[in-house]
Amino acid sequence: MSETDTRAGAGGEGDATDVLRVLLIEDNPGDARLIQEMLRDTEELVQRVSPGDAAGGAPEIVRETRLEDGLATAETEPTDIVLLDLNLPDSEGLTTLETVHEETGETPIVVLTGVRDQQVGVKAIQRGAQDFLVKDEVTSELLVRTIHHAIERAHQERKRRQQREQLEALNRLNRIGHDISHAVITTETRAELEQQVCDRLAAEDAYRFAWIGGVNPGSDRIVPEAAAGVEDGYLDEIDVTVAADDEAGQGPAGTAVRTGEVQVMNDMRTDPTYGPWREAAHSRGYQSSAAIPIIHEDLVYGVLNVYSSSPRAFEGPATEVLARTGDVIAHAITAIERKDALVSDAVVELEFRIEELAEPLIQRSTSEGCTIEFEQLVGGDETLLAYGSASGISQEAFRDAIDESDGISDVRFLAVRRDEFEFELVAPAAVSLFETIATHGGRVASATIADGEFRFVIELPRGRDTRRMIELIRDQRDDATYLAQRTTERGDRNDTGPLSVLEDELTDKQRAALETAYFAGYFDWPRGSTGEEIAERLGIAPATFNQHLRTSERKFFESVFGE
Repeated sequence: MSETDTRAGAGGEGDATDVLRVLLIEDNPGDARLIQEMLRDTEELVQRVSPGDAAGGAPEIVRETRLEDGLATAETEPTDIVLLDLNLPDSEGLTTLETVHEETGETPIVVLTGVRDQQVGVKAIQRGAQDFLVKDEVTSELLVRTIHHAIERAHQERKRRQQREQLEALNRLNRIGHDISHAVITTETRAELEQQVCDRLAAEDAYRFAWIGGVNPGSDRIVPEAAAGVEDGYLDEIDVTVAADDEAGQGPAGTAVRTGEVQVMNDMRTDPTYGPWREAAHSRGYQSSAAIPIIHEDLVYGVLNVYSSSPRAFEGPATEVLARTGDVIAHAITAIERKDALVSDAVVELEFRIEELAEPLIQRSTSEGCTIEFEQLVGGDETLLAYGSASGISQEAFRDAIDESDGISDVRFLAVRRDEFEFELVAPAAVSLFETIATHGGRVASATIADGEFRFVIELPRGRDTRRMIELIRDQRDDATYLAQRTTERGDRNDTGPLSVLEDELTDKQRAALETAYFAGYFDWPRGSTGEEIAERLGIAPATFNQHLRTSERKFFESVFGE
């Protein structure tokens, strides 16, 4: 639709700031002067067409004598109505009307005819004109009434057409939604589901292209996962992110992920937020688009993008249907991920590097070539206990490094062998980070200081929002760098065995007491730690520690010896 069409769309509603604009295409000077005088001296037309315009005023008239010039004006200037003489120096008869109607779209046209051309006027209405006037019979009142009715009829036709298109789009989307719901039932993998969704959308003539993008863990970039339709390298040309401060993140896809709401682009050619992608979209015939977030609770799976070759293809109730479609896809992905987690031993691991925690130990791993491994972290009420082993460094040098480290308050050596020793660290500085990881369903699977780096690995169940976990880690530690994500096997599981007891039946305090007792050497002979020492580390009374430990032992032994 041209600029002329857009301005014509305002006709009939009235515009409180713009005057009514009339394009007169007439080569006869006498006829043109008569029309101009009739319109120049009346304010009634503007009051009829724009009743909300308190200022009133005469309409603005632009006259052209040739069809070519008239079309150029209609293309470049806002136009509410065209008054058209069919016989011009460069065009004659109904061909003139057909050309103007084709070029100006929905702009209403009133044909000017001679006395003997009334039959031509009737045919003109059949070919798309709103009305016709016989030049010798035109009066000021008749001209005003004809223009008013022509604009109003065009407006009503436009509304009816838009309503029909919206209803068709709604029915089409409902059919698509039904098919997607069927795909949810029949597909077994996320990749298969996403591809079927794109295939189904692209199968409709109304939609030219569809793709689903996921948010890349550790970055803000939206990465294509599935696509269908007329693409021709479009996804290779564009860059889409979710960063609000990045131009590539201010488009519909990035905004949809950030806000959790459907973003509709009615006209890519004019919308300023589509600047970085306009040329690539225009060359492929995309005129409007919708970006639908795929989010379930706090899990952000990605965004579904649909493109149409028509402007305003996603207006009205279609937005609600699209939002429901996004919800259906998100629920389906959640169900698939949870099913996979139940039948699979696979977990997701996120690896990070941290720069400013235990820096003296990191430095010694370079200067002395030592390796320090943290095998278990146990959270107390106000501190974090870390159990591990160190090799390639003396106890004295290790203790000196601990004394120099901010955030580590104490160290105990639990077992000493020829080339390594086991230790217990008290690390209050890491409590907040540890609690954040645990609160969001993760656990620190391992942590190692070696070769001048402190790396740790977080383990998450499959289906968790890994990007959210990465963001939480970065919020907690400015010096944390995300390195990698991988899927690994946990090994054999037994839903009724000891691991299940630890995960499902023990309270946090009971598990902390049991884990601390084990890693602190309470069960060794001779004991590496007494009950009083462990209770002090956990910040509880010895009697409380003993109660937690006895309860944990009973539940654990029941899982081993019970039915």
